Amino acid sequence: METHVVVIYPHPDDESFGAAGTITQFREQGVPVTYLCGTLGEMGRNMGSPIFANRETLPAIRKEELVNACEKLDVELRMLGYRDKTLEFEDRRQVALHLKGILEEIQPSLVITHYPEYAVHPDHNAMGAAAIEAVRLMAAENRPTVWAQAISNDHTRELGVPDVSNDVSPVFEQKMDAVLAHQSQANGILGQFHGNSTTADNLKEAAKQQLGKEQFYIWDFRE
Repeated sequence: METHVVVIYPHPDDESFGAAGTITQFREQGVPVTYLCGTLGEMGRNMGSPIFANRETLPAIRKEELVNACEKLDVELRMLGYRDKTLEFEDRRQVALHLKGILEEIQPSLVITHYPEYAVHPDHNAMGAAAIEAVRLMAAENRPTVWAQAISNDHTRELGVPDVSNDVSPVFEQKMDAVLAHQSQANGILGQFHGNSTTADNLKEAAKQQLGKEQFYIWDFRE
């Protein structure tokens, strides 16, 4: 059983779409979870549907949504203060050292992050790479296990079958609650799943088909 799980993603809503089911399962086991969120997602294109945000108000809205989602998931939230869509330009080692300091404070047994180069968004790739480097820089006997989440279309072909595959359908209600807390983002993203369907039941079922399994690769630090 894990002793403490740290989730490291760059954006508000990454935790909910990517790992909320797994987070919920850990919390049901009594395992503490901390989310290190890299940015406020202030450069996101979604402004709500119908639109209720603009470029000036979006950062505060997304911060409030993030806080609400983390309350629903019952996780500790730490915001790292980086700027959205610029993580790939940050000094990788400096970000890694920042994360290493937090990890050495928390001493988690497991870190969940994105798989570099297979996570689609440059911020995902950069934050995942920094998180893995942070763990690599730790003393070997203190390193947590790392689960890296790949989401590109070619990841199975390139990397093989994920090592961890969590069926989160039993806790999907909790996952959807967390997803929907990100009101400015949820409708736009969920709308891609259900096409022209307008009923809540159809939307939920379509979302479950897309998001009901959370998969991860266990990072091998011997390479």
